[in-house]
Amino acid sequence: MKACFLFNHDQVHQVAHSLPIALALADAAPQIEVILATTNPRIQAEVTRLAGARIGRSVTLRPLTLQRRRSQCMAALAEPFAPASKLLVYGDNLDFFRSIDVLVVAEKTSLILKTRYGLDRLKIIHTRHGAGDRAIGFDPISALFDHVLVSGDKIRRRLIADAGVEASRISVVGYPKFDLPMTTRTHALLNDGRPVVLYNPHVSPHLSSWFRVGRQILDWFVEHDEYQLIFAPHVMLFERSFALTIDKLRIDRPGRIEDRYLRADNIHIDLGSRASSNMTYTRRADIYLGDVSSQVYEFLLEPRPCVFVNAHHVPWTNDPNYMHWRAGPVIDMPGQLGEALTLARRDAHGRYASVQRALFDASFDLTDIPSSVRAATAVAGVMGVELATPQMSEERRAAQG
Repeated sequence: MKACFLFNHDQVHQVAHSLPIALALADAAPQIEVILATTNPRIQAEVTRLAGARIGRSVTLRPLTLQRRRSQCMAALAEPFAPASKLLVYGDNLDFFRSIDVLVVAEKTSLILKTRYGLDRLKIIHTRHGAGDRAIGFDPISALFDHVLVSGDKIRRRLIADAGVEASRISVVGYPKFDLPMTTRTHALLNDGRPVVLYNPHVSPHLSSWFRVGRQILDWFVEHDEYQLIFAPHVMLFERSFALTIDKLRIDRPGRIEDRYLRADNIHIDLGSRASSNMTYTRRADIYLGDVSSQVYEFLLEPRPCVFVNAHHVPWTNDPNYMHWRAGPVIDMPGQLGEALTLARRDAHGRYASVQRALFDASFDLTDIPSSVRAATAVAGVMGVELATPQMSEERRAAQG
């Protein structure tokens, strides 16, 4: 039997959400051939780095490329503006996809194999990538997957209620990304006791704070060097000249980073290195500043002050798509930053800290059993292979009564 874990994106930020599952499955089920399929050199390098010596021993690396001349020409023309290769690679490798039993993916594009190419016998499992609240994560497309792996009960409940996913096709497995070794790398700023703020705007033009007030936020930190700032936006924000989202059909230009920000002694800028997605910055920062990115939940692995920017003036209070905004003050304009940062840091009555703990617990179901092992067990179950269930520790069992 063959299980393929497909890594098909421009950037590396989705690799950590499914690769740990692949490695755990290879360890626990040698009767299953585990294939790591990559679609560009950047992704292949990251998968190779993380999988290490297991490649060629317990897992197989399979690069997928555009095979047809027509596809190559179309990609060359469209790639500066849209992810053409990401879509074309499926049609060019149909024989490969027909040869596997299960496809495990962190994104939804792969459903094209069912909806367009008719590979109905191929079981596709969605690992998702992040534990965020955005509506697009709970659209009806999710119901097309044969199985969905989710990080916690919050995701499970919304998939059932909003996306119409059958409860029997959902497994709560925790967060496999947390199983990867944590990096000790920090950043180029001075470790001098000043609070470090992580500004992490999203890429979607209709949701992101960057396009409307992002430069004003950077200007504020240029003038307030009592704070240090890590500017690490979503890794796709500056990947192309235009930022395009299909859920609301919006397009905008992220522009360039002006010299005044590059020269600022208290600002560290990272537009898409590995550190932007491997929790280096969410672990290092003292304060999170953002809009709708799911990285805020990774930041809340250790509850700390948060501030959110409502650049689009949405009525968010009772909207589940903005549930994470309950974790800290919400501002409408950069001029409110100083007061909001002070309020978030003081949190005298622990209002935000208690909300953060509740949000984290609803988003991540973590146990003594590694999340990647729980997820691998679920994948094997979809394939009809029963793995030995890891035993919970006596301490954990006692804590759960």
